[in-house]
Amino acid sequence: MGKKRIVKKGGEGSSGKPRSLSRVPKKKVSAGRLHVESTYNNTKVVLTDTSGNCLVWSSSGMLGFRGAKKGTPFAAAKVGELVGEKAQTMGMKEAAVIIKGVGAGREATVRGFVSKGIDITSIKDTTPVPHNGPKPKKPRRV
Repeated sequence: MGKKRIVKKGGEGSSGKPRSLSRVPKKKVSAGRLHVESTYNNTKVVLTDTSGNCLVWSSSGMLGFRGAKKGTPFAAAKVGELVGEKAQTMGMKEAAVIIKGVGAGREATVRGFVSKGIDITSIKDTTPVPHNGPKPKKPRRV
């Protein structure tokens, strides 16, 4: 006959909110910093207060995107929206953005974050740039 399957309602906590929003800290913060790390394979976002203490974080992989879809601007926008919602529930009014990396989700993450009504005070790019880099390979001899 087989096992009986129990169908659970997906992504909901005990309060009826989506699970990702139910774990928002109760801390009230008016200003903060949004750190965005955008690589070719993923987009990671960390929201901190002005002194650098982490409040919330998320990434494309945490939202269920897998493989090549994690590095898309669509996935990055969803991450930005989620972190924006969490920031809104904490009472955040403004944030400074620090972007690192060369991935496709650089702009989309910030656009998703701003769509939740939080003002951006500054955008800073801290992508590491090599001054000279490693020695190139020798030419191939055939």
